Amino acid sequence: MRTTGTTAPVGPPAPASPVSSATSSAASPSAPARPGLDWRIRFGALALIWGCSFLFIKLGTDGFAPPYVSLGRMLFGTAVLLAALAVKRERLPRRARTWGHLAVAAFLLNALPFTLFAYSEVRIPSTLAGICNATTPLWGMVLSLVALSEDRPTRRRFAGLGIGFLGVLTVLGAWQGFSGQDPVGTAMALVASASYAVGWIYVRRTLSSTGDSHLSMSGGQLLLGTVQLAVVAPLLSPLPVSFPTVPLLAILALGALGTGLAFLVQYGLVAEVGPTTATLTTYFIPLVATVAGVLLLDEHLTWNTPVGALIVLAGAALTQSKGRPRAKRERGAAQS
Repeated sequence: MRTTGTTAPVGPPAPASPVSSATSSAASPSAPARPGLDWRIRFGALALIWGCSFLFIKLGTDGFAPPYVSLGRMLFGTAVLLAALAVKRERLPRRARTWGHLAVAAFLLNALPFTLFAYSEVRIPSTLAGICNATTPLWGMVLSLVALSEDRPTRRRFAGLGIGFLGVLTVLGAWQGFSGQDPVGTAMALVASASYAVGWIYVRRTLSSTGDSHLSMSGGQLLLGTVQLAVVAPLLSPLPVSFPTVPLLAILALGALGTGLAFLVQYGLVAEVGPTTATLTTYFIPLVATVAGVLLLDEHLTWNTPVGALIVLAGAALTQSKGRPRAKRERGAAQS
């Protein structure tokens, strides 16, 4: 993964985005572009990696308990970011206050949602988990209504929230009484998406001006999340006694690609094309997750799943639209 006005994932996750995902509006869009692959190719690769994260989670849970899927994901992702820090000769944050905020961010943006998504995919298809991930902007809108966000709701964003909610009901087949859906697994995926929204608001308020680089803070965040899961995972499930190849490779890809490398690609996109364009990957993630689940996992897909997903994405897009400021609208009306 991995809305709420910032460059997120998610993912899967958002992916799941490190600190920079929530503070990318502070990233310098004027950073010099480096020669390499065209940004459109990297954009597509990022959407593909994050969309396939739900496939990797499903494969990982075939051989490991959900807490260890999340722990492995964090471990391999942390290794990639620490290697990047070493190559760039950057250091982890030094201030204790920053580490304290990073610990909370690691829980809200990594440890908790990663584990909830892993648990949810034991019960629901990866396609449904990917669509639930797309509700994060809707949760951000809900939080803005209860004054947890500084974003002021508008009529357009209210409409987006209503449309997104309608999309969720469509995905779940509400007119059929939600038959065939696992309510516990679906609730876990939705809570994980809500955790991303809470985490982004927290990070934006506490870590947007620390003076540390985004790479440094993200490395610290993933490191703390790895420690958190290393402590909690044995309490939730027995230690693995075997390491089957396919699930292990899936967790390696989930961590090294979906959590580690994806951040580095995203950071480059934000610097080159700005956070608004980079954020658009969010709207491709559920589409990739659906295609991967159907083609590679042979998951059953009914008409309401893709239709509902499109409605969710339309609502999410509206919740992120700011509209023209009132002064500009008045000037435009006067000039016409």
